[in-house]
Amino acid sequence: MPELSTLALFAVAALALLIIPGPAVLYIVARSAHQGRRAGLLSVLGVQTGGLVHVLAATVGLSAIVLSSAVLFSALKYLGAAYLIYIGIRTLLARDEVADSSLPLPKVQSMSQLFWQGALINALNPKTAMFFLAFLPQFVHPERGPVALQTLTFGLLFICLAVCSDGLYALLGGSLGTRLRGNPLAARRQKYVTGGIYVALGMGTATAGHK
Repeated sequence: MPELSTLALFAVAALALLIIPGPAVLYIVARSAHQGRRAGLLSVLGVQTGGLVHVLAATVGLSAIVLSSAVLFSALKYLGAAYLIYIGIRTLLARDEVADSSLPLPKVQSMSQLFWQGALINALNPKTAMFFLAFLPQFVHPERGPVALQTLTFGLLFICLAVCSDGLYALLGGSLGTRLRGNPLAARRQKYVTGGIYVALGMGTATAGHK
């Protein structure tokens, strides 16, 4: 097992990366601002479940196989991009809601839909696979025990920290959404901002390089 000092160093490095908003955070904030804190927090759990898939893949070496194959990498990349763009277009085409902070939030999908959308988006993101494959091994010391077990330990710690960090962003996004719904003009534009973020994230995923 890793030493406590190594775990502490890993936690500091992970938090330094997590506090910088990335594609996952933008997705969570957009979801939370548009559909409320509950939707944002469910999206956090989904996104980090998708991250867990990559942690397990990195642990058993599957990520290396995918990243070494241009065909598999491209398939994963375009599936993830298409799914994000699809969600964005659905948001843009959704019926406008009356802007009134006293009215209910826009219709929220079921808990399972919110969860699995977040999970699929992150699981189909090759950039996440590249991140874990590059980041986790830097803290692994073979002399401390099985490499796979150490990799899994660091990966699970990262996921736990990410749930806490992304959860805070979801709460902030929910507060932002509440304020926007009290502003008629901002509320009308909110779905276009949210949908635009989804589409932009999808296009960013589609242009991820394979190196």
